[in-house]
Amino acid sequence: MSEPTPTATFADFKLNKQLLTAVAEAGFTEPTPVQAQTIPLLLAGHDVLGIAQTGTGKTAAFGLPLLMKVKYAQGTHPRALILAPTRELAMQLENHLQRLATYTDLRIFAIYGGLGPKTQIETIAKGVDILIATPGRLMELYLKGDLVLKELKTLVLDEADKMMDMGFMPQIRRILEVIPRKRQNVLFSATMPDKVTELSGEFLEFPIRVEVTPAATSAQNVSQELYEVPNLVTKINLLEYLFLDWDTFHRVMIFTRTKENAENVASFLKRKAHGEVRAIHGNKGQNVRINAMEAFKEGEVRFLVATDVAARGIDVPQVSHVINFDVPLVYDDYVHRIGRTGRAQHTGAAITFANEAEMHHIKRIEELIRQPIPLLPLPPEVQVVETPFEEQQTMNREMDERRKREDPNYQGAFHDRKEWVKPGETIDKRTGRTYEARPNRSQKGSKVNPSKGKSSSPAAKAARAAHGRAEHRRKK
Repeated sequence: MSEPTPTATFADFKLNKQLLTAVAEAGFTEPTPVQAQTIPLLLAGHDVLGIAQTGTGKTAAFGLPLLMKVKYAQGTHPRALILAPTRELAMQLENHLQRLATYTDLRIFAIYGGLGPKTQIETIAKGVDILIATPGRLMELYLKGDLVLKELKTLVLDEADKMMDMGFMPQIRRILEVIPRKRQNVLFSATMPDKVTELSGEFLEFPIRVEVTPAATSAQNVSQELYEVPNLVTKINLLEYLFLDWDTFHRVMIFTRTKENAENVASFLKRKAHGEVRAIHGNKGQNVRINAMEAFKEGEVRFLVATDVAARGIDVPQVSHVINFDVPLVYDDYVHRIGRTGRAQHTGAAITFANEAEMHHIKRIEELIRQPIPLLPLPPEVQVVETPFEEQQTMNREMDERRKREDPNYQGAFHDRKEWVKPGETIDKRTGRTYEARPNRSQKGSKVNPSKGKSSSPAAKAARAAHGRAEHRRKK
């Protein structure tokens, strides 16, 4: 769909006075491109398939028409449902919509896992107009009979690609079976993998596609940089060097692939860096994660270290930098990680550290976002340490497995016993010791001190004794 002439103000959408006042107080002066295209379509009752990056204003793009449609509090059961993949995003949507609905009496509530359902059930029983939910908790309360969905008139799927990555397709199909068929549908996604295309075909009816930027492209106001870093310790040293620039790196999100790396990076920053540090990942309790995100939003925390579980649940307008300490293996996550910066018309920067094994994934990410990521040399002040043998083995194994998937005839680097690791010295990859040439035949069964031909194991001795007794009885 081609972009329309930009709308001058939100008043041109004929929103009611309550919403216009809340929009003005939120600091929105004019609609973003995704809002300019989506709001009129939803107000006209169309199904919409939206492709937009985080930070482009898509929450207000579907939120304002939804608030106009629901209009005022009525009854007990929800009339609109917004599905989100993570509890962090559900909480963010709840907060955003409640701000836009400040001057209405609409009841907006989010349900998600990680907390006991008792309080959520009690709130639902008092009445909800717009329900925000993660798929798992929604089905849990529905199957218990604590949630009635028969009055739904609107369904919104936000971050549909993340839902597919997290394996929510079966649960979403169950939800589609139990909600009314006659409804308005909205699907928003930053990328359009095959599963999202399949899902959109299942429940959207003659949707109008809104695509502000091509699918999976990175945010336009985010600069990107890449450093090839040989190992974990050198990545830490590069972090320490970058963070010496206090004024530039004033509010930073650092993404790691594993919980262990998240804790290691956070521990290092607490010892070496200036400023408050928090880490959030799947092993952290719900309240700890909420408090860490709120402190980061308020500016009390300078560094927030996170795994991808939090990549889509944080809306902080002035994140100065996103650092990919590890390269994500799900390439779409790269788009969502760097979407944490450069939000709400601000500029931002994304810096990625990649070791030898991760450089392969960088090439795939560049294909996905349709642009190269500039490779910068390591600053000379950064100490480059030798890669430990175990870490090198892990990287070699990862590269081996990838090559085997790409080439079924490839036997693997571990099939070749030797590899040049140190100048002038050949190292045996299986042992880590200096390689010694041996005859190319199996040494199995060879002994340094071979016996005289008779086994001395207890079982063999017992067998010989039994044989001797049998011979003795026969002679008698």
